[in-house]
Amino acid sequence: MSSTDAVGISGSLEEWLERRLSPTLLYDYPTIEALARHLAEGPAVMPREDRAERNTVEAEPVAIIGIGCRFPQADGPEAYWDLLREGRDAISEVPPDRWNKDALYDPDPAAPGKMNVKWGGFLDHIADFDAHAFGISPHEALRMDPQQRILLEMVWAALEDAGVNPEQLAGSRSGVFIANSGNEYARSQYSKPHLLDGYTGTGNAASILANRISFFYDLRGPSLTVDTACSSSLTAVHLACRSIRSGESSLAIVGAVNLILHPTVTIAFAKAGALAKDGRCKTFDSRADGYIRSEGAGVVVLKPLRQALADKDLIYAVICGSALTQDGRTNGLTAPSRQAQAQVLREAYQDADLSPGIVQYVETHGSGTALGDPIEVAALADVIAKNREPWNICSIGSVKT
Repeated sequence: MSSTDAVGISGSLEEWLERRLSPTLLYDYPTIEALARHLAEGPAVMPREDRAERNTVEAEPVAIIGIGCRFPQADGPEAYWDLLREGRDAISEVPPDRWNKDALYDPDPAAPGKMNVKWGGFLDHIADFDAHAFGISPHEALRMDPQQRILLEMVWAALEDAGVNPEQLAGSRSGVFIANSGNEYARSQYSKPHLLDGYTGTGNAASILANRISFFYDLRGPSLTVDTACSSSLTAVHLACRSIRSGESSLAIVGAVNLILHPTVTIAFAKAGALAKDGRCKTFDSRADGYIRSEGAGVVVLKPLRQALADKDLIYAVICGSALTQDGRTNGLTAPSRQAQAQVLREAYQDADLSPGIVQYVETHGSGTALGDPIEVAALADVIAKNREPWNICSIGSVKT
C-alpha cells in the first residue's frame, strides 16, 4: 500500500467514524487487528515489561538457550556436531551455480583477473525460500540478498530450538545483533540498472539483515548489523551480552551469515596471498599457507542466566564475560599483535571473574597462516599457560581445519 493510499483510508475512516484520526494511522497500526483494537478501545496498554523499570544486572552471566545453524554438509546443530566429531571434509570445488571455476582459475597468483584456488565451503539450495511464510511477496524475495532469507530461517529454527513462541516476543525489548562482512549479491543487482526497483535498496542493505528480523517478529530492542571483519560474530555476541546485562535487551538474537556469490572478493583475497592453494586450512601446521572461504549461517538465542533458570530453559552454555579491543598500530593494517591479543584475553577473564588457569579448551581464530598462528599461540601462552601446572592441560583447536 502506498503512502497516498494509506492517508486516503485514514481520511475515509475519519469521515465514517466522525472523529479526528492521524493521517499516519495505518503506519502506527499496520495490521487490521491492531487498527481495530485502537479504533474500538483507544491505544493499547503498554506492555508491563516496557512500563517496568529496567533491572540492571551488570555482572550477570548470559545463557545460550537456542541454536539454529546451516553450514556446508551440516544442516542443523546435530548434523554440524556429527561433521566435527567424525572429522569429515566439508570443502568442495566451486559449484557451477556460483561461477565458472575453470575459467577463473590459474595456479599463478599473479595472473590478472584470476584466482589460484577453486575450492570453498558451500551451502546447497540457497535459492530455496518460503517467502509466503515470512509475509514477503515473490517479487520482493527476488531482490533480497539470500543472506537475509537464510537468516530469517535460522532465527525461526533457533527460537523453535529454544522453545520460544515468536508471538510472545512481539512488542518486547528483544535485541537483534547480526554479524556480516559482505554482500556479494548486491554486485549482481547493481550491475544491471534496468532491473533496479524499490526493493533493491532494502533487499541489499547491511542494516536490513538485522532490521528485517526485528520487523517480522515485532521486536523493539536494539537492531544492528556488525562488521569487524574476522571478529564480527564475537563482536555481535559481546554487544548482545552488554545489552542484556545493562537491561537494554530482555532477550537477544545473535546471528552471522556469509554467502559466496560473486568471484571478485575471492580473487582479491587470492591476490593478497590469504587463501590456501590446496583449498585446505592447515592451522598450527608447518605447511600453513592460508585459509579457504566458506559459507554458513548461525544464530543463538541469549537470555539472562537467572531468567533462563526461572523459565526452566534448556541451557547449552553460559557466557561469563567478554571483552573488545583493537590491535592498534601494528606492522601492517592486517597484521595481528601479540600484546593486544593477550590484553583482550586478560580483560575477558577479568570481566568473567575467572582465572585463565581453569580454562581447558580454546577455540582459536586459527587463520592457518605463518604469521597469524604463531602470534595467536604466543598470546594464549602469555595468558592461558601462565602459572599453569604441567598436568593441567589446555587444548586449542580451530573448526577451520
